[in-house]
Amino acid sequence: MAATPAWAQNIGIDEANKVVTVGAFTPVTGPVPFYSILTHAADAHFKHVNENGGVEGWKINYITQDDGYEPARSAAVTRQMVEGDGGIFALAASVGTATNAAVLPYAAEVSLPLIGPIGGASAFYVDEKVFPLLPDYGWSAAMNVDYAVNELGKKKIALLWENDELGKSGKRGFDLYMKELGLKPVESVPFDVKTTSFAAHIRRLQQAGADAVVLFGSNANLAAALKAADQVGFEAVWFAPFFTADPSTYKLAGNLLDGVYFSSWLLPVSSDEPSVAAYREAVAKYYPNDPQGVFGLNGWSNASLFTEGFRALLKSGKPLTRENLIAAMETLDNVTVGGAKGVTFAKGDHRGTRSEGIIQAKDGSFELVRDFKPYPKSVFDAKTN
Repeated sequence: MAATPAWAQNIGIDEANKVVTVGAFTPVTGPVPFYSILTHAADAHFKHVNENGGVEGWKINYITQDDGYEPARSAAVTRQMVEGDGGIFALAASVGTATNAAVLPYAAEVSLPLIGPIGGASAFYVDEKVFPLLPDYGWSAAMNVDYAVNELGKKKIALLWENDELGKSGKRGFDLYMKELGLKPVESVPFDVKTTSFAAHIRRLQQAGADAVVLFGSNANLAAALKAADQVGFEAVWFAPFFTADPSTYKLAGNLLDGVYFSSWLLPVSSDEPSVAAYREAVAKYYPNDPQGVFGLNGWSNASLFTEGFRALLKSGKPLTRENLIAAMETLDNVTVGGAKGVTFAKGDHRGTRSEGIIQAKDGSFELVRDFKPYPKSVFDAKTN
């Protein structure tokens, strides 16, 4: 690890008042302003922590800056947050894959930790300063296959995948695990992210005799595919990634969503787990107009990761420096963080989420039907991202 400049060792730490300041960039403006749900939930987490005694008596001051979802602006506002009045100790739950990636060069200059970046990039899993909670999509795809084959006895499995990095990551894990099981997909059909009609795609799956379909795309893609399948009477068991297990998908698909399975590193939003119940209560209090779903629980969980890491730093008794925060993060072992279970980091291994459960849509809600289990080792170790 490069030595941290002396001036940057404990920026954002106010020991006299026991306040730590962390920051995040978020797209208040630009193409995805609805991502504000993520940041609102993160803010609600820190407010909730502060109202309940803080972290070992420390309060968390959370500041955010609009980056318009533009990577260059993300890097610029991060520099401003670090070098401006007071400064920030770390980034926590900053939003976006490309935006977080753009910050890495500057973060390297000042050893700025990125805790719970809300995005997925291969660089995040190997950078010593980055602690991602989100898994590689290939690991999730393998969990879908594992449940379809080993729990439901399905053998004729098809993949319907978004033709970009999201879908390609899922495809890598899907293909690898299918090969390990001695199976071949009966079909593998790519689609553009803007696809609204899946009639041709469904015909291919139907002709192939698929009895299970793993879809890696958006909730709008999933809803459109389910509608196309319904129109032609194509019956199969459907699987999709965690971020589609959301009330917004029910609004798009209606009761066609019932029965769909989701591999998920997050517990259902309806879970009785105390950290998930706290999410529902805090968001209702601080952001009552925000929907409660996967997006919000995602933001809450990534913010929770900083809280757990800072608690570990305080308990270590070491000076409150960025380098010691990084070392403390690497001591987290099999902890529950927000809606994520079994989160572990180690030096040289920053794959935080190491297991997933299976959620099923039932009568307008989402239920955990298989508890969390580790990712297939071959896929997890292959680093399919």
